[in-house]
Amino acid sequence: MISLFRNFSKSKWAVGLFALIILSFLIVGAQSDVFSSFGPKHVIDAGDRSISGPQFRTDFERVRANLQEQAGRPVSFDDMVKENIHTQYLESQTQRMGFLAWAWNAGIRPGKELVLKEIRQIPAFFNQVSGQFDQDRYEQALAAQGMTSEMLEQDLRDQYVASQFGAAVFAGARVPRIYGALLAGQALEARDGRWFTVTQAMAGQASAPTDAQLTAFLNENAAQLRRPEFRMISIVLFNPAPNSQPTPITEERIRERFEFRKAALSNAEKRSFVTLTVPNKAAADKVAADLRAGKTPAEVAAANKIEAGNYVDTPQSALGDPAVGAAVFALPANQVSNPIQGRLGFTVAKVTAVTAGAPATLESVRSALVEELRAEDVKGETYAKVEKYEKARQEGKNLADAAQSVGARLVQLPPFTAEGRLPDGQPLNAPRQIFESAYNLSKGGESEIIDAGDGQYFAVRVDDIRPASLPTLAEVRAPLAQQWTLRENARRLSAKAEELAGRVRAGEDIAKVAASAGAQLTARTGVQQSRDSQTQLGEGVLRGLFGQGKGQVFTGAQSETSFVVGHVDAIHGAVPALAAPLVEQVRPRLTQAMANAMVEQSFAAAAARVKAKNDPAAAMVALGIEAPAAAPAAPVAPAPAKK
Repeated sequence: MISLFRNFSKSKWAVGLFALIILSFLIVGAQSDVFSSFGPKHVIDAGDRSISGPQFRTDFERVRANLQEQAGRPVSFDDMVKENIHTQYLESQTQRMGFLAWAWNAGIRPGKELVLKEIRQIPAFFNQVSGQFDQDRYEQALAAQGMTSEMLEQDLRDQYVASQFGAAVFAGARVPRIYGALLAGQALEARDGRWFTVTQAMAGQASAPTDAQLTAFLNENAAQLRRPEFRMISIVLFNPAPNSQPTPITEERIRERFEFRKAALSNAEKRSFVTLTVPNKAAADKVAADLRAGKTPAEVAAANKIEAGNYVDTPQSALGDPAVGAAVFALPANQVSNPIQGRLGFTVAKVTAVTAGAPATLESVRSALVEELRAEDVKGETYAKVEKYEKARQEGKNLADAAQSVGARLVQLPPFTAEGRLPDGQPLNAPRQIFESAYNLSKGGESEIIDAGDGQYFAVRVDDIRPASLPTLAEVRAPLAQQWTLRENARRLSAKAEELAGRVRAGEDIAKVAASAGAQLTARTGVQQSRDSQTQLGEGVLRGLFGQGKGQVFTGAQSETSFVVGHVDAIHGAVPALAAPLVEQVRPRLTQAMANAMVEQSFAAAAARVKAKNDPAAAMVALGIEAPAAAPAAPVAPAPAKK
């Protein structure tokens, strides 16, 4: 697990995850230093923005959830802190918040209409039956995440600011040709060399290991060979069995649900139209007059230096401004509205097409309503069993008797580790709350009701515990002996190759050294770095030829059972006529790498400009982890910036 964390924290995906995982930031007022010791301590401060301890914990919990999903096992805050993932996340968010605070002050602010339009295009907020934006579903989804609409809008504004700033940097970036020339020259460089292969037969085979050698080898690799602790549990399932007959849904209930949701299930009227928004009524009157005179919306937008809003087959519920929506859906096709005073100024709309709405029919949505009602019944029946089970437990019944009395199922799970892995290493398909509960109980312990979300409830009893243990030598003798022999043979092979290479470095001719070892010398001229060269010569030869200077000796693994010893005889520069076309091919990739670095430096410089800082000690407190010592607030490292 530790190696997984380390690899993840160093990967490029970690940076992307840390930048995208936050769904919201709270905007709060700045505080005077006089009162800095009063009230809750912020984990991050960046200009007028800050993140409190509880908010930091909530955001970092999302990071943990994503890491658990990638790892396929439970991950604790302690595990993440040991690998310094919390500090990487803290620094990345400090820079991000610092940049956003600077961008707001600099006037980089997306319009509210743009944000509302984006929200009403998110599939998670649409009714699954009608396919339309559902305000109730929108509010429920936000509530499930502990968010408000203001928080989501702020997050989308932040994403627009970052993406638009990055796009602007990329649009103007272009590296000089000399950068591509350097890479092209290196890629088309040719080398001459001689080498020979050292085989296992030349180095000698290791004899069979003794028990003492195997025991020492076993102890050296105890961490890898130690078997983890396994737990065997029984679990109470309250939901219906997979082969049970579903509860019949009466026609009366179906019709009642249909009448209740008929409006939401119907296909609303949709319109295609263009909107032009200007700051005052005089400008709006002129826009309306130009449109009625026959000018296209694009021409009018260009003349007024504004951007037209194009809507295609859009329902009224998808419009963020109620005044604009009401006016647009009151217009006939191919008509221009009068100026509409909305949230963002005065808007003029031109309707280009009208698609009439269609009311929902019972038959068209019957199957969806039946599934909806059936799912509600299952949740209701499950929760009723849970309540009866808890009452039975309060009356003194043990887990098994209480489960039997309410008709719940008692199932034994195969042995699993704390990470939810079976003895063969495969993941056990079960909610992580079950693993956590099982490893918090002693043998024979019985848990309280576990709410796994989405109407799933469980109770756990630990039947047996198989402690972590190191296998005996007798249990692993054969595979251990095989691995010991492989290691010893590899050591002998490497030592033999270094011995022969040492003779060449001392001045002895490589051909004579190869002959003394019974190896055949290979000589090549004009070798280039390519896939074909690697296939023909081997990775060890190619790495050695291009990893050393002229006149130097190289060694390296050629395969699992051979080493290569060689000498770089000559280096030939690239032919300009061949390198020139490659220069233009690599420039776009170099430009992208340079632009990424420019954006990263811009974020750091902007954060330094607003004096963004974080408090690692406060972050540890928020995560419920005791820090070894209080650490001072860590300001973002200043980056040189041109004024």
